Amino acid sequence: MDKEPANAQDEPVLDLASRLTQDHHQSLKLWLRMLSCTVKIENEVRSRLRATFGITLPRFDLMAQLERFPDGLRMGELSRRMMVTGGNITGITDQLEQEKLVVRVVDPKDRRSYSVKLTPAGRRAFDEMARVHEGWIAELLQGVTPDEKSQLIALLSHMKQQLNDTIVTR
Repeated sequence: MDKEPANAQDEPVLDLASRLTQDHHQSLKLWLRMLSCTVKIENEVRSRLRATFGITLPRFDLMAQLERFPDGLRMGELSRRMMVTGGNITGITDQLEQEKLVVRVVDPKDRRSYSVKLTPAGRRAFDEMARVHEGWIAELLQGVTPDEKSQLIALLSHMKQQLNDTIVTR
């Protein structure tokens, strides 16, 4: 039979670290390593986009979303896809519209709302940026062999599926 502690000082402290198993530690280490790699790449891409094209990463990302949808996307859909607030999307869209890279068009399905789409100049600008961006990513990941890339893609795809199965959509 377990003996009760004589006083509060003798009680074991149950904090987060004491509850972690070896798997927890590995999971945290994996998450932090993935985050670190992502942040390093993102910061370098952010810097290169600004220096080479005078554009921010969020503006590039918005244009990338629109490139996939030539008929345009509603502001709410852009917000969901980019996982940012509607206010952020409005600000980015305003900037790109001033530069004549995107245009707002009345949504034919709902005249109370509008969609945003790339202009021909926006499409040309994005095509050039995307081509250069792809080269940067290839350069940054050149030390990873094709086989390692394939393994990482497969492992991360499996992880994404597990997360999709685990996380309940809100």
